[in-house]
Amino acid sequence: MATENLDKQKTIDLRKKHVGPSCKVFFSHDPIKIVRARGQYMYNEKDEKYLDCINNVAHVGHCHPDVVEAGAKQMELLNTNSRFLHDNLVLYAQRLQATLPEKLSVCYFVNSGSEANDLALRLAWQYTGHKDIITLENAYHGHVSSLIDISPYKFQQMACAEPSQHVHVALSPDIYRGKYCEDHPDPAIAYAENVKDIIEQAHKKGRKIAAFIAESLQSCGGQVIPPVGYFQKVAQHVRNAGGIFIADEVQVGFGRVGTHFWGFQLQGEDFVPDIVTMGKPIGNGHPMSCVITTREVAESFMSSGMEYFNTFGGNPVSCAIGLAVLDVIEKEDLQGNALHIGGYLTRLLYDLKKRHLLVGDVRGRGLFIGLDLVRNRDKRTPATAEAQDVIYSHKIKHIKKRTI
Repeated sequence: MATENLDKQKTIDLRKKHVGPSCKVFFSHDPIKIVRARGQYMYNEKDEKYLDCINNVAHVGHCHPDVVEAGAKQMELLNTNSRFLHDNLVLYAQRLQATLPEKLSVCYFVNSGSEANDLALRLAWQYTGHKDIITLENAYHGHVSSLIDISPYKFQQMACAEPSQHVHVALSPDIYRGKYCEDHPDPAIAYAENVKDIIEQAHKKGRKIAAFIAESLQSCGGQVIPPVGYFQKVAQHVRNAGGIFIADEVQVGFGRVGTHFWGFQLQGEDFVPDIVTMGKPIGNGHPMSCVITTREVAESFMSSGMEYFNTFGGNPVSCAIGLAVLDVIEKEDLQGNALHIGGYLTRLLYDLKKRHLLVGDVRGRGLFIGLDLVRNRDKRTPATAEAQDVIYSHKIKHIKKRTI
């Protein structure tokens, strides 16, 4: 039965009546009702076209025909849980692992980035026997309780904004507006020393570090690109303390940075996390995610005696879709496209910076790009209100075509 096409105001009224009030919509003062999408474009109920610069899920384009076909074909055959043997699960695990360093060889399939990061914490707690987690300023890792605890981006909005006793917040390695900026002789070591200090203070209180977790490039924290060498030094300090390193690739993985398939690889070939989590782009909008870790960590998790089971994680339909996404990335050279188009976009943004004092910084890699808007370039005073105006100026839909 086809979905009824409601009047926009009726949709708004029903949402207010039946959907939790904390579930916000984009452009709340004048929300856009999207009824279909294709490629990089979305269309409202009036068939007006929008270039989608918000979505971080439709990695290979909305409703990509190859992905839609793969999911539909498998759904016609079988969809069941992963306790039954099925080729899609093992073929997808093999294909996904091939994009990573050999040491990261064991997959756990789940359904969202939040589930992936929650499971990563469980793995770390079991493997190390420790409890404490080090996270970064402004970090966001998911919406479940364990992740709100390690997400200052979220818990600092709460009335009683105080981290849990087992959570330690390190400085964000932001060389534009952080404690150690681009003029520092070695910001990577300086920021890593902050993590070392946190570990030492925790040990003095009798606490032990299970893991350091960070997005490979911080997204909600302001498109922060860690200085090269930072992760290596942090991993050294954390591992010396008996902890492990978790790289959150939920937002930035799958070729988005252009030069590499995974964001953590920007740190250099010598850096390998102990756990990598992924989500969002992995299924191009289909709810799936994955945790990949070492054989040692996986065997430790098994030794707890508790079986791990996820009803929908790794089901045949999700794995078929995941395989199709990897096929499209390769076939259409989307990693190369991210490098090419990202470079073009970055040059345009630098041109804007030359013409507008409001633009303080342009930073990013591939198609992971951010503008830092400031009221004063010397003081780097955040232009918060102006940024909000830019974000919500969605009425500007007609853009003059330019040749790339």
